[in-house]
Amino acid sequence: MGKYKAIAVIYGSDSSEWEVSCRSGEYVASRIDETAYDIYEIFARFGKWSLVAMRKQNSMRVTFMEGARPEVDKSDFSVKIYGENVKFDFAYIVQHGFPGETGHLQGYLEMLQVPFSSCSAFVSSVVFDKYACKSYVRGADPVLCAPDLFVRKGADMEAVAREAAETLTFPVFVKPTNGGSSFGITRVTEPDALAEAVQFAFSECPTVIIEQGVSGRELTCAAYFDGKEVKSLPVIEIITDNPYFDYDAKYNGHSREVCPAEIPDELAALVRRTTERLYARLGCSGVVRIDYIAAEDGLYFLEVNTIPGMTSASLVPKMVRAAGLGMTDFLSCIIENA
Repeated sequence: MGKYKAIAVIYGSDSSEWEVSCRSGEYVASRIDETAYDIYEIFARFGKWSLVAMRKQNSMRVTFMEGARPEVDKSDFSVKIYGENVKFDFAYIVQHGFPGETGHLQGYLEMLQVPFSSCSAFVSSVVFDKYACKSYVRGADPVLCAPDLFVRKGADMEAVAREAAETLTFPVFVKPTNGGSSFGITRVTEPDALAEAVQFAFSECPTVIIEQGVSGRELTCAAYFDGKEVKSLPVIEIITDNPYFDYDAKYNGHSREVCPAEIPDELAALVRRTTERLYARLGCSGVVRIDYIAAEDGLYFLEVNTIPGMTSASLVPKMVRAAGLGMTDFLSCIIENA
């Protein structure tokens, strides 16, 4: 038996990533140890939380039809099923974007004193903001950070374009500071195209980062806490047919993920060691994936994913399999050491 009985797997979100989140959540729920926990799948979007399915220990999965799904009582994080009141004692968060990756959901659970699978509310909120996260990472040896500019909605775009032309080398990447799955990102090759790219990024959030592009090999690595120490998983190299690893490359088959990455042992060790150090530096919990570019002049930090994709084809499950670990045992490790 584990420390917990009723595990709520929360998926869906209020962001553009909600469909990806559902696929991740369904996969996680299907791999949690059915002999140790009761598993409840909660679809949460725009304030409405409803029970999609449940699987009691050693029992079949039971689904609830849309329109007849029991609603979660958010006052105490419980649900009434067939007259029985079930209070969840652990939350496995698989919400990409707002509110599960921004710290909002974590803050709710912290107030109710319900343990959960991810980083704390504070760490989640800091790390989710690309500019704030880089501020924490900057100066952390040996990883490098590409030069950038921060832009808030309402800024003088002519002045921004001038500053970018003077201080950054093109191409640059214009990114919403809050977001994932490459939504709102544009690769810009000349200053005249910046204004349109920034406006596009503003469709995702009111703050934007203009980041100098770095050429090299795109690598990613995940780390987790096993109860004794922070451990990293095998490195993956992402090779894309597109100019960069955009939404199309991620989800429409226009990229290859080589796991473990076919890179020199020294580079693989550097990426894994750096991932473990950044995990600890940022105060992370659960499983966290960190993305990099290995350039000629060093290893560049890209971003941290505190709620990484968890479909069967996602990067972290591939790393888990490459490490020779079973997904069910890995998820139990995350749950029991939260």
